[in-house]
Amino acid sequence: MSKKKSPDHGAATPALALLRREGVWHRLHSYEHEDRAEFGAEAAERLGADPGRVFKTLMITGQGAYALALVPVPDLLDLKRGAAAAGWKSARLADPRLAERRSGYVVGGISPLGQKTPVPLLLDGSAGRFESIMVSGGRRGLEVELAPADLLNLTGGRYAELTRA
Repeated sequence: MSKKKSPDHGAATPALALLRREGVWHRLHSYEHEDRAEFGAEAAERLGADPGRVFKTLMITGQGAYALALVPVPDLLDLKRGAAAAGWKSARLADPRLAERRSGYVVGGISPLGQKTPVPLLLDGSAGRFESIMVSGGRRGLEVELAPADLLNLTGGRYAELTRA
């Protein structure tokens, strides 16, 4: 993991507390969230970021288990690929209320970091093309930029092909 100095921003969310505690380099990006906006697309647009570098966090479920699937905001998660990557026969998106309870975050602000009930993390392979990517920082309007390798190390996650071909 990168151990470069990050600005001291306090521990406003469990995700930020984890990054700070582990000393992982990251950069915060915030914007004013508007109700009725599509969360991931809004983040990329408001921050002027390449949408392919901004990843949405989707909780999936199958065979009584859960996982997080992180895919770039312009792409669609292929549930068959997600299920295969998780080792399941099939998968579906978890109920949003259940995702909130399990993660400890609200929909639109679900971070893959600092989850209340950690689950396996699957990061779309496209993330490997970038030195850094953006994921939710744990609340609407807050994105964290970090190296994909650091995200995988912090979560015990792995790369998988998750989007539709």
